[in-house]
Amino acid sequence: MLPEITGKTVYSSRYLHIEMFHLLNETDLETITLAEGLAKISRGVDYNVVRIATDKNSISFLHYPSFFEQPFPELIASWRVELAGAQSIRNRSYADSLNPPILHRKELLLPPEHKEIPKFQALTQAAEAIGLFDDPSKIGFRKQWERLITEKGYRLIDHEFVPFGNDLSETNENIVISSSDEIQRHLTALVRYGFSAPIQMLAKFGFLDSSRSIFDYGCGRGDDIRGLQENNIQVSGWDPYYAPDNQKQSANIVNLGFVINVIEDINERVEALQGAYTLAKELLVVSVMLANQYSARGKPFRDGMLTSRGTFQKYYTPNELKIFIEQHLNEESIPVAPGIFFVFKDKDTEQRFLVNRSRSRSNLLRAASQARRTPQPTRAEKDSARYAENQILLDTLWQQWLELGREPDKSEVSNLPQILEAFGSLPKALRFLRSQKDEAILETARKLRQDDLLVYFALAMFEKRKPYRHLESHLQRDIRAFFADYETAQLAARELLFQISHPELIDAACRRATSEGLGWYVEGESLQLHSGLVERLPPVLRVYIGCGAALYGDITSAGLVKIHIRSGKLTLMQFDDFLGKPLPRMTLRVKILFHRQEFQLFEYQGEFEPPYLYLKSRFMNEEMESYTEQNAFDNQLELLNIFDLSGYGPNPKEFDHTLNLARWEIDGMRLIRSRSIPDLDDPCGKYFTYRDFIECGETQARTGLPNLPKEADSYTALYELATNILDPVIDYFGMIKLTYGFCTPELAKHIPGRIALHLDQHAAHEKKRNGKFICERLGAACDFIVENEDMEEVVQWISENINFDRIYFYGNDRPIHVSFSSLPSRQFTKIKLIGNGRIIPCTSKK
Repeated sequence: MLPEITGKTVYSSRYLHIEMFHLLNETDLETITLAEGLAKISRGVDYNVVRIATDKNSISFLHYPSFFEQPFPELIASWRVELAGAQSIRNRSYADSLNPPILHRKELLLPPEHKEIPKFQALTQAAEAIGLFDDPSKIGFRKQWERLITEKGYRLIDHEFVPFGNDLSETNENIVISSSDEIQRHLTALVRYGFSAPIQMLAKFGFLDSSRSIFDYGCGRGDDIRGLQENNIQVSGWDPYYAPDNQKQSANIVNLGFVINVIEDINERVEALQGAYTLAKELLVVSVMLANQYSARGKPFRDGMLTSRGTFQKYYTPNELKIFIEQHLNEESIPVAPGIFFVFKDKDTEQRFLVNRSRSRSNLLRAASQARRTPQPTRAEKDSARYAENQILLDTLWQQWLELGREPDKSEVSNLPQILEAFGSLPKALRFLRSQKDEAILETARKLRQDDLLVYFALAMFEKRKPYRHLESHLQRDIRAFFADYETAQLAARELLFQISHPELIDAACRRATSEGLGWYVEGESLQLHSGLVERLPPVLRVYIGCGAALYGDITSAGLVKIHIRSGKLTLMQFDDFLGKPLPRMTLRVKILFHRQEFQLFEYQGEFEPPYLYLKSRFMNEEMESYTEQNAFDNQLELLNIFDLSGYGPNPKEFDHTLNLARWEIDGMRLIRSRSIPDLDDPCGKYFTYRDFIECGETQARTGLPNLPKEADSYTALYELATNILDPVIDYFGMIKLTYGFCTPELAKHIPGRIALHLDQHAAHEKKRNGKFICERLGAACDFIVENEDMEEVVQWISENINFDRIYFYGNDRPIHVSFSSLPSRQFTKIKLIGNGRIIPCTSKK
């Protein structure tokens, strides 16, 4: 549907901004226009990004109002249009979400000539360098993304990542400092709550492997040292203020982290740089504060700025820092992240780093424990000097106002004496607060509280009505504020209660709920959601559920609540560990029948095996703590495409068996490749067993060598080879004959001719004694022939229909060599035989 050069591809969908639509052909645009009409939305008004499934069966319209302004824009609304079969539309609003989805790599969504692409590319490259994209399961939603940036030791300012280097407090233009003796350098030592950015870069590139010693030159309060020691890494440090008695000592790696930027004397700055480099045996890490829009604040002093605390800050540009390092060390410096440079003294280490830096490294650090520290709360941006002076007081009052949905009474204000002292009276404080806040927020709070009261009064009708004078004073004030009088409140509540008998009203409320991210809606049938989300439902649904609770009791023990739209039923489901497991098992189901005024219990035990709950994230909300991990798990499970997850999905035994055969297993909240060794006679794809690949070929038959893989990943690679290449070939051409499969180094010694295990992928994921892979291409390979077929036609069919890694073609009637890996290169090599047994390989891309 789309040209290969356009858009951002994620799994089986492609994303593009509406500014790229001019690159699409007429058919594509007609399809988008059709989906727009079904969803009843307008291009550029309701959405600005489109997501199109590769199979063209669905189109999603996404609205990112701040696409160009925000570095990682938030999703505000989405429409998913199913075009295949019975056409359907799902709408979701994130306008009120505290944790909306966010967009990354937005430069890929724009046409190649767009002027903003260089700016967005630089942002993406910086995020990659920091390691923010190492675990995709943690980046999809705002809260987790912001937490990850902080954990990496950075903050985001506009479209730039700025490292948390030193404690930057407010500046004061009137400060007067005449000499370096008065500069308070030690006050810049930041209290950290995780590893600093330069230490995380060392971990990212594999330098924190316990074989190297670390020296922290200017260690401040020693947070990095403590964390490294907890990870059994040899580390020491020195600081002129916090650790002046410690010895400066040489180490494999020296960290000069955010030190030179707080030294106001240029000669001392150079001395610190050169002194740290002298101590380094292999590597010096230099990091500084970078210039940004906030760096001009303060009083200019020499080549930097003075803050109100008497601290000095020199803000560098990346190029300025590189020049400074190389000028005074006479060594090349290598930028590895914003504001962080590596300077190698050991040139062999430098060469290995440059070769391997693009490879993914497992981070060997555990997050440093925080020793019962509590981070200091951040201060809200000042609206006025008066607000800032009384911020805690006013924030508390504002929170009380929002919770009540109306102006609080004197008797309801917990800090009334302080309010009176600061503002003279409560009404004055409320008027001032209203002037500083958004009136729309107050109106929303009022509506929510009014809904709460309506639900309360509607459900209270099952009990004997209390006279107004017997209601507590807090509730009496609510009635006067929201309904004027008790009778009006009762009338509105009675109307709400009667609404639950109208299926069309229940259906409309369910649609509204799912559009706000509350539950999974099945057209005209039901809404299912986690019990913790019930209080956020529209009032009529809360009353509906409340009626069920009146029959059964407390519903909060249930994991899931299912509202039956037309049958007058409510189902409650309990699970063994709803939030803690990606596939919790149902242990109890309670069906409440309103028309009979009874409920039925179904326990799952013994002969009734507790079923799994699949795609659990559908019933959750993005603001729930484990949603991000669950959503990533569910997406991964669907992408396996080995299960029919419609309806209730497979029973647990069938699921576990199928997952095991496909070489997957569940590890916490993740799906990972199986770490077990399968039985040789277990299926490996549809037509073979693992034994077929291992006991394959004349040499193995002649020698009788076991030829067994030792690595679990080798079996997985054979499975991927079988399912991705051999199964489709057999489905089309009929059965094949394997002539050469898996090969150990022991078997290779007995094979006549030239064998290149380090290149041909027949050794799969097996390792040498030193722990390195025999063949770094990974994946797996085999040789096969389809009898009575022209093998050139077989190769042609594979190249047109299957993703492969490498194919070697030896002739029309000879076996072909074919391999598969996780990153298929689609490399085709035709072997030409010439005189004297010589061969000429001709390689191309398919």
